Amino acid sequence: MPEFTYDFDPVDQITVGAVGQPGQRTFYLQARRGRSQISFVVEKEQVGALADAVEQLLESLAEKNPLLSTSEDMIAFANMDLREPLEEAFRVGQLGLGYDEGRDLLIIIAQELGGRSDDEEANEGEAERLETARLTFRREQGRALAQRGNEAVTKGRPRCPQCGEPMNPEGHFCPKRNGHRVEAVEG
Repeated sequence: MPEFTYDFDPVDQITVGAVGQPGQRTFYLQARRGRSQISFVVEKEQVGALADAVEQLLESLAEKNPLLSTSEDMIAFANMDLREPLEEAFRVGQLGLGYDEGRDLLIIIAQELGGRSDDEEANEGEAERLETARLTFRREQGRALAQRGNEAVTKGRPRCPQCGEPMNPEGHFCPKRNGHRVEAVEG
């Protein structure tokens, strides 16, 4: 069995969120167990992919065993906001999602983003040991996490209708329009 630098098995609460203004936000994955709290910096794309993957896994599990599916009223968690202090344990390079059938728990494995180049590792003669975390949680927590993740991702800057890149309030220079400015439209 692998050793984890951080092992919240199971969590009391798990959430995602962002701090800062659109275009300059920092995204976090945060878990709490008892009096312990851990926060990981993640990319916006990782939050979106995690939310989608959790939703797909929950749908698949509900199809296989409808008796274990969560009801909509079970997802109401009092507060899914990030809690201070937001002290980064590490920046996530990889996220994995799994399911422990015996305990009916979802599992997130987060691995630190590697800090050294391949050349530096080759010179050292051994690979750097990256920090890892295991976060296990109930289905209803997963549904709330997915919902919160989707909300956090959609609160960002509007996307350019031409190229799909984020637009600042003053617009942006669109590569599909040969660098001509596309104005942001309030939605």
